[in-house]
Amino acid sequence: MPGVRRLAGLILAVALLTPVPGCRLPPDRSAPVPPWPGGPTPSWQWQVSGQLDPTVDAQVYVLDGFRMSLEATRRLRAEGRRLVCHVEVGIYQESRPDAGRFPATLLGAPARLPGQPSGAPRGRWLDIRQWSALEPVLADRFRLCRGKGFVGVLPVGMDGYAHRSGFPLTFDDQLGFNRRVAELARRAHLAPGLAGDIDQVLALEPYFDFAVNEECVRRTECARLVPFTEAGKPVFHVEYQGSTAEFCATSVGYGLTSIRKDRDLGVRRDVCPP
Repeated sequence: MPGVRRLAGLILAVALLTPVPGCRLPPDRSAPVPPWPGGPTPSWQWQVSGQLDPTVDAQVYVLDGFRMSLEATRRLRAEGRRLVCHVEVGIYQESRPDAGRFPATLLGAPARLPGQPSGAPRGRWLDIRQWSALEPVLADRFRLCRGKGFVGVLPVGMDGYAHRSGFPLTFDDQLGFNRRVAELARRAHLAPGLAGDIDQVLALEPYFDFAVNEECVRRTECARLVPFTEAGKPVFHVEYQGSTAEFCATSVGYGLTSIRKDRDLGVRRDVCPP
């Protein structure tokens, strides 16, 4: 019975294409991994405060997306630098020019911002469950980054569920939000990086093209970043205490690209040998 067989085949095809509850489709890879120069462990600089120093000998610069001018990013790109846009996604910062777009209902408890000196006004955690309110603001931020010539984005505030955020955020809330952020970055043709959120590295590695970690040596957490290095993706790592002689052997042994910086993330850095 040809008609019955055709009907059965159609039913099977529909079943195979219908998402199963609890399963996810593979991550969107439409934005390719940036061709980081120098292999899987390119040299890097993370500067979000002070006057930009474009002479720092680093292949990758992580810079504040709002503060960097188009002229500055053009100069760096002309010199062959790869630029990563540091921008908040899960944390509210009052000084940002688009801060008024965040409804008061999204604002939670105080949060620490990378690069903020001691005593500076703190940010506030955002209610990441309200994606419909956050998405248009974040999309515009990513478009700003892309328009200035950044090739990657470092979304800040990706682990609010692990802090006293002021909201009852769950592990799954954070996982879903971070995946959405990665997909939004790709739609802007930016390679997404995972900032922190070390407890979810294994689940999130397929969605992100690199990671940035703070103080995994001091916290004895570097081994948990191995999913990225095993996938051939760079892990840019920074320590704020001690000297390179004290932590480099550990971090480089895990395949991380490590530097030592002050917490204000200014120009100064000490580099681990490759």
